Amino acid sequence: MFKMTIGAAVILLSLIGGSVFAQSESADEQEVTARQVVENFQQVLITVMKQGEKLGFQGRYDKMEEAIKDSHDLPKIARIVVGREWLKLSPEQQDKLTDVFSQLSISAYAHNFKEYSGESFEFVSEDETARGGVIIHTLFVIPDDKDVKFDYMLKKKGDSWRIINIIANGVSDLALKRSEYTSVLMREGFDALIAKITEKIDNYREQ
Repeated sequence: MFKMTIGAAVILLSLIGGSVFAQSESADEQEVTARQVVENFQQVLITVMKQGEKLGFQGRYDKMEEAIKDSHDLPKIARIVVGREWLKLSPEQQDKLTDVFSQLSISAYAHNFKEYSGESFEFVSEDETARGGVIIHTLFVIPDDKDVKFDYMLKKKGDSWRIINIIANGVSDLALKRSEYTSVLMREGFDALIAKITEKIDNYREQ
């Protein structure tokens, strides 16, 4: 049976195939709503879980990569994660951090969502935020175990909604990462932060 700790649950760190978000060129095409972004994302998560053992880590990673980038605003998340320290980084360092952080997010999903035992997602409600965002409240239903409450925070990026934070049972993924990564960056520097993230990626691949 699929098991997930709260820490694993909040890792971002996804997944809708490009076909899920592909839009026709018709002028009558309706905008994909924030709820649809989340539900499409969750649908592919379940699909990948069902194929998890057969796909293996790299197979799951490959199926999730485009989907995560299509549903999450990873560059914005990377900026938020290091806070004001972002402005102290060179453009090359900013690009490097965004790239490595994206790999970490994909690897975390590939590692944590690898088995299926009847799990499903249920929509609960939707709220608008004061700053023009949307929060989609859902439940991750695990047979014979407690449900996990997932709250997805989304903001508009151009004409599309993108996930910028996931809160699992009240624990903010963004807050956890910001506390950890900003501390490493300030104490040990940029290279140490990249090394720490890379080590996590390697651990996901090996487990």
